[in-house]
Amino acid sequence: MILLADSGSTKVHWCLVTASGQCSDVFTDGINPLFQTSDAMRNSICNQLLPQISHLLWAGTLTHVFFYGAGCTPEKKVFVQKALEQVFKKAEVHVASDMLGAARGLLGHKAGVACILGTGSGSCYYNGEEIEWAVPSLGYILGDEGSAAVLGKRLVGDLLKNQMGEDLKETFFKDYQTSMAEIIEKVYRQPFPNRYLAKLSRFCADHMDDRRIHDLVYDHFVQFIRRNLKQYQAAEPIGFVGSVAYYYKPVLEEAMQAEGVPMGVVLQDPIEGLKTYHQDAVVPTT
Repeated sequence: MILLADSGSTKVHWCLVTASGQCSDVFTDGINPLFQTSDAMRNSICNQLLPQISHLLWAGTLTHVFFYGAGCTPEKKVFVQKALEQVFKKAEVHVASDMLGAARGLLGHKAGVACILGTGSGSCYYNGEEIEWAVPSLGYILGDEGSAAVLGKRLVGDLLKNQMGEDLKETFFKDYQTSMAEIIEKVYRQPFPNRYLAKLSRFCADHMDDRRIHDLVYDHFVQFIRRNLKQYQAAEPIGFVGSVAYYYKPVLEEAMQAEGVPMGVVLQDPIEGLKTYHQDAVVPTT
């Protein structure tokens, strides 16, 4: 039995896979070592994950944990590994970046360019086993073009700066039962402002029939393509994972076509592909 995890800043998709091929999918809040300590991550695993899967586990039956997560840089992934090893003491734990998880989930053992468009964003050239090189994403303050957090940031900034019309601004405040003061408080003084901004970006999905919103989302993707994808000079179609790519796929396709960049498959998350990639690790427990 193995445990797979695809973690963004907002949520973790966990999948328990048995030797017979049975899969159990559960979800918890996001785990990100850039924002959390090992203790906080361990508590999240114990309080949110274990109650959902403990009835499926027997002593010694979990052999491997493969965790792919946002913020799991070479310097930070050791803290996630520590948290997981404290909970799953008998399992072999592997921690890598969410970008590698996306590439393996999309491409398996084939080389190509893979992208994440979720709460954050990222892209890389993958050689079939590992990431060979990547344009740095830089996070939602300096980069993360194409992400939900930056889309939310651009949307709120334009609305509060009166760039999108008073009618749209009033609708936004009404839909979210919020105010400028509350937004400033949550962005500048509360934890996880990237999650908060990503949540506000859903306003775009609800109002895509408004040309002003469509144009904002379209330009958002154009910036991701120009500042990231064009550096790879990819000849093969480029694959995407993440909620933003999945739910705004028609606008993403429009931007990719206009910019002359080939577009491949779009997945909501990479778990299905990761099941195939790690199938050799699923062995009967004696």
